[in-house]
Amino acid sequence: MQANCHICRSEGFESLTRVQVSFGNKTIIATLNVLRGNLLENLEAGLSESAWRALGVKEGDKISISHLQPVASMSMVRAKIYGKRLEENGLKAIIEDITLGKYSGVQMAAFITTCSGDNLDIHEISALTKAMVNAGQRLKWDKEIIVDKHCVGGLPGNRTTPIVVPIIAAAGLTIPKTSSRAITSPAGTADTVETMSNISLRLEEIKEVVLKENGCMVWGGAVQLSPADDLLIKIEKALDFDGEGLMIASVLSKKAAAGSTHVVIDIPVGPTAKVRTMVEAHKLKYYFTVVGEVIGLEVEVIITEGDQPVGRGIGPVPEALDVLAVLEQKSHRPKDLEERSLLLAGTILELAKVVPVGKGNIKAKQILQSGSALKKFKAICLAQGGFRRPELSPIRHQMPSEKSGVITTIDNRRLAMIAKLSGAPSDPGAGIILHKKLGDRVKKGDSLFTIFTDTQGELNYTLRYLEEQQDIFQITQVPELSR
Repeated sequence: MQANCHICRSEGFESLTRVQVSFGNKTIIATLNVLRGNLLENLEAGLSESAWRALGVKEGDKISISHLQPVASMSMVRAKIYGKRLEENGLKAIIEDITLGKYSGVQMAAFITTCSGDNLDIHEISALTKAMVNAGQRLKWDKEIIVDKHCVGGLPGNRTTPIVVPIIAAAGLTIPKTSSRAITSPAGTADTVETMSNISLRLEEIKEVVLKENGCMVWGGAVQLSPADDLLIKIEKALDFDGEGLMIASVLSKKAAAGSTHVVIDIPVGPTAKVRTMVEAHKLKYYFTVVGEVIGLEVEVIITEGDQPVGRGIGPVPEALDVLAVLEQKSHRPKDLEERSLLLAGTILELAKVVPVGKGNIKAKQILQSGSALKKFKAICLAQGGFRRPELSPIRHQMPSEKSGVITTIDNRRLAMIAKLSGAPSDPGAGIILHKKLGDRVKKGDSLFTIFTDTQGELNYTLRYLEEQQDIFQITQVPELSR
């Protein structure tokens, strides 16, 4: 609105005020921008494209703008900040208000912050998960067992989903996989799959794909399965953290909303992974299992090694190339990504009682090596809108080793930062391809990894960061290599 508009002035509307905008029987909650200049006349208002669509207005229509009533559930957020416990009804009210758009970005940031760290107990996490499930739509399938998997993240390149989904679907199980985009990483599963196929499907389209091919690989943000989670993730991305309780609620609410009954959770543990100790991992395992039981999910948690990136690529396209190499059984395929994918797929097959315990890995490997997984992957992509081969960004730069020796540690977090600075995930072809892993012997001048960017400016920015970093790859000298 115009700053000197008498309505704006008399109502005391200020810039960034949350207001209620109504037209006919439709109402939205919006953030007000106050303008100075000649863009708007008095008694005129401008709307964003999303607000325009939501209200169904046309130019010249009369809208009404009023103050938004104070959000009552914010009192519960403030109580939590001061150490009070969040009860089930309180969390339900908070999530409903967030879903309805009553919370500003600042208010959501306050909620996320007070729920982060170790601030939510098991009862609060369970209540939060139930509230998030009930706030959106739920998929229902005419089958007794619906499976899914998830990794808690923090490990670059760990792109197992596009390998696991076609193995499981080819085995005859139903796996409606909805994934998120990157929150704090250089690529989420949705970002990677998007380089090869369409991921933005409507709910009815998801059902059609799953009924036809037993599985899908789509972006969860395109459907209203856990809408509060989608809103919170945007703020978490801006804050650059992913709290424990919110993460559990986010993951399990999406699984329950997608209609899953059996879920495998992967928790990688390593000194520079998201989960750094076995104590933390076992605590998360307990929380996932208990909360899953509360909302009707059978959850199997596996704890895996997280000492280094999985595969060679970090970033949407680099990771997609790894996925295709495994599915196509290329000789240069990353064996660690293949083995981790087979472990997860095998665990799902055992959890769903398709095979006896201990036989899942063998069955998963047969499906992969026979070509059935590749055939199913392409069939799912075609059902979602088509399959395409991804391409890396054109500008590349190799990073040489500064000494000879054996690689003894790799810093996951700083490698992920390099990939993000190169442009990933917003530039899908940007990122890193690793040439060396833990235990590899290198000579001075050998290439450790290659950086891919869309522009020279992004490359220069990334290289400036690298100039300040030491020992991303810890290399221990070995006598015969240092001579």
